[in-house]
Amino acid sequence: MEFQEGNMDQPSGRSFMQVLCEKYSPENFPYRRGPGMGVHVPATPQGSPMKDRLNLPSVLVLNSCGITCAGEENEIAAFCAHVSELDLSDNKLDSWHEVSKIVSNVPHLEFLNLSSNPLNLSVLERTCAGSFAGVRKLVLNNSKASWETVHTILQELPDLEELFLCLNDYETVSCSPVCCQSLKLLHITDNNLQDWTEIRKLGIMFPSLDTLVLANNHLTTIEESNDSLARLFPNLRSISLHRSGLHCWEDIDKLNSFPKLEEVRLLGIPLLQSYTTEERRKLLIARLPSIIKLNGSVITDGEREDSERFFIRYYLDFPPEEVPFRYHELVTKYGKLEPLAVVDLRPRSSAKVEVHFKDKVEEISIRLDQTVAELKKQLKTVVHLSTSNMLLYYFDHEAPFGPEEMKYNSRALHSYGIQDGDKFFVEPKSK
Repeated sequence: MEFQEGNMDQPSGRSFMQVLCEKYSPENFPYRRGPGMGVHVPATPQGSPMKDRLNLPSVLVLNSCGITCAGEENEIAAFCAHVSELDLSDNKLDSWHEVSKIVSNVPHLEFLNLSSNPLNLSVLERTCAGSFAGVRKLVLNNSKASWETVHTILQELPDLEELFLCLNDYETVSCSPVCCQSLKLLHITDNNLQDWTEIRKLGIMFPSLDTLVLANNHLTTIEESNDSLARLFPNLRSISLHRSGLHCWEDIDKLNSFPKLEEVRLLGIPLLQSYTTEERRKLLIARLPSIIKLNGSVITDGEREDSERFFIRYYLDFPPEEVPFRYHELVTKYGKLEPLAVVDLRPRSSAKVEVHFKDKVEEISIRLDQTVAELKKQLKTVVHLSTSNMLLYYFDHEAPFGPEEMKYNSRALHSYGIQDGDKFFVEPKSK
């Protein structure tokens, strides 16, 4: 069983076994000794003269290789007895029967990626699906797999824990005749699911679901009573509604009905477009008291308290009919908070001060962004002294050592901390 050099460049009509032998030949995949390399060499040479030449890892990545069929099944069985993960994405497999020939000869397979293969062109028979029985993670993204195919898989994979059905153009969900109790994670992003009645079917089919990723669908509202939501998704811990069509706070409040929910992803929804980044996060945290992670970021106890206090102040001036029920719950917890004082932290630009010269006192306004020399020029018209004949003292009524002579003409006035009501004393220089 020999293969010609250059077959790797052929665009189509290649077998799984052909690609495997070429990619993992010693020339392309040299054997490495030592622990932790994930490389396996079959122990006995029986069955194939190629066996000594292949160094196979337990994770096989054969994506985008133009594979259309399985090849020699006894060869697959000889080489792949130890393989646990297999990536066959973006190939040209259009027959479930050929996929079954591969998988049935990989007895320890737990992860299988069949994304972007035209498998919608054939029907999956239950006898073929039985060869997938040990698979725990199955990826069918962009395979356009029908719901009938999905149902057949669910009936024949008793240990399936993770299922990926993204980019399959689903507009509806077809309920399986049998519940899949084993499934914990479902990725069904980038489809066209708009109506909540379709989403609720997922809860019926997958009662043990822990993680539901619905990003990039067009779901506009969650039309379900709180009691019904709790029964539909009793074990749901994490949900992603990124870039869905949710547009009212009542839908966010309904997420509280999932009894075990603790992680939510909610970026890019119409509801939040008019809010600032700070308002979005704080208002969401305050409305979802049980979650511990929002948009991938852990919520600390301090952040939760800040958000809940922010929520109370946010709704202080709303009409009673527009105030959410959560507001009253939080007022019971913290009391009715006063608005935060607005503190202007910008530096003062001017001050009203008293200028004392001889027996006269005159109140003037001075700019604090000028220098001592510039202030002296301003005072020329007040005290009728030239700047060269002027001694200037600043008296801060809080200073313990009396007036301070302003000796340095280039010093900025704001560095003195001048306030309204402070005093300046002007004296002529001694002759």
